[in-house]
Amino acid sequence: MSRATREPVLLSRLDAFTEVIGRSIAWLVLMMMLVQFAIVVMRYLFNVHSIVMQESVMYMHAAVFMLAAAFTLKHDGHVRVDVFNRRMSPRGRAWIELFGTLLLLIPVVLFLGLGSLRYVASSWAILERSSDGGLPAVFLLKTLIPLMCLLLLLQGIAQAWRQILILRGRLPAEKTHEHEEIL
Repeated sequence: MSRATREPVLLSRLDAFTEVIGRSIAWLVLMMMLVQFAIVVMRYLFNVHSIVMQESVMYMHAAVFMLAAAFTLKHDGHVRVDVFNRRMSPRGRAWIELFGTLLLLIPVVLFLGLGSLRYVASSWAILERSSDGGLPAVFLLKTLIPLMCLLLLLQGIAQAWRQILILRGRLPAEKTHEHEEIL
């Protein structure tokens, strides 16, 4: 297999990994909704309160938000300000995407990820628990921070790689998304 053939295969694998994580984590939204419904029913019909159930909704929400960030990046779902991007050629957009990824996304993700390691490690060192008697796994919740950064970093690398391939003419330039709202 030549190098030119291998590059899109590896890019496809990175994208597929992000896709699997994103689609898998999406099921937590349904679970979160069902648990929240159960909390409301228990509270208002039976006057029963459950801190564990309430915290589990918070944990699921955090997992969806943090672990689906790379999936959202892959699908270009983050908020953006494309004042100049709309009027540029596909190659111009590829340059903007590449520089944005290399100069903004990757440094911020590395800063957050590396900055969170000590915070997460200290939580693991004491196996931090909920102070309210809820879930005994605050350390796992905090672990989502560097995990989110790792997933975003992998997808950021895939995004940068894609733009380089577009600039070299090895991949077709991506079209502007029809779902974008023009103000």
